[in-house]
Amino acid sequence: MKTIKGPAIFLAQFMGEQAPFDTLANLAAWASGLGYEGIQLPTDKRLFDLDIAAESQDYCDEIQGVLSAHGLAITELSTHLQGQLVAVHPAYDALFDGFAAPQVRGNPRARQEWAVGQMKNAARASRRLGLNTHASFSGALAWPYLYPWPQRPAGLVEEAFGELARRWLPILDAFEDAGVDVCYELHPGEDLHDGVTFERFLEGVGGHRRANILYDPSHFVLQQLDHLSFIDIYHERIKAFHVKDAEFRPNGRQGVYGGYSGWQERAGRFRSLGDGQIDFSAIFSKLAQYDYAGWAVLEWECCLKHPEDGAREGADFIRRHIIRVAERAFDDFAGGGADRSAVRQLMGIEA
Repeated sequence: MKTIKGPAIFLAQFMGEQAPFDTLANLAAWASGLGYEGIQLPTDKRLFDLDIAAESQDYCDEIQGVLSAHGLAITELSTHLQGQLVAVHPAYDALFDGFAAPQVRGNPRARQEWAVGQMKNAARASRRLGLNTHASFSGALAWPYLYPWPQRPAGLVEEAFGELARRWLPILDAFEDAGVDVCYELHPGEDLHDGVTFERFLEGVGGHRRANILYDPSHFVLQQLDHLSFIDIYHERIKAFHVKDAEFRPNGRQGVYGGYSGWQERAGRFRSLGDGQIDFSAIFSKLAQYDYAGWAVLEWECCLKHPEDGAREGADFIRRHIIRVAERAFDDFAGGGADRSAVRQLMGIEA
């Protein structure tokens, strides 16, 4: 068995204009001071230039030097925004355009090509940084048709997943060349949002070994999916882990869909660690049982608690839940060696 690495923190929700959230060096000092040992690094030019990193080992070494000065390692690079742009339904063109580089905005084809290039750069940059996992989104072509009314025409879902697979296969091959796993965060708004959709995609990419999962139980609570059974089913593909809490408290007025309410009024809400309903003791136990070898990374999203409080509490929460796995069986003291003949005699079988 393996002991999970951590605690680590995803920096995306903490970037800002004011110190200590304004530069990578300042964020590193802040995170280290809270007790974190790793960071999941968004490929945002304010912190990390992905285009330079793909081509320059010196730049990657410099970034690692900034972090190692504070006792931090990179857990994964994140391309959630670029991965989203690999597949965008036209209904979301305007809303997602801001995720792209200015020169490709307003041009869906150019935006998609840019996103694919960014993903391939992420593979090369991850290799230069010595990483073996990468965090991203899948994008979505079928999401507007999630609920089958009006009735979906035959073949729509199949064609959507076929096209998604065609777009991702060259990217997955680039990650194969780099020796890095793509870990899709299964997330509402993405075509890959639960086990069934992940399986559809996996079939489309021929079971590609680099197509894996970033496990985030908060998104499963909000869908009312069994977040513990999910680990039993998909543990071989779980290669990254967001430690994020959530709660689902339906009432007579709303349930899973939330009635278009804001986050504070929704039945399903993300919460800071320990304030929600997720059984993290069972999650950490299952991941230890299945030899999960990666990091436990805090992703903070809460509509109630201050982010700095959530970050401070999160480091201790994760540390308390990480199980230092046993090096020997608990009942070894009572063991006794026996050869095959003795074993057969114990069962009353002639040697």
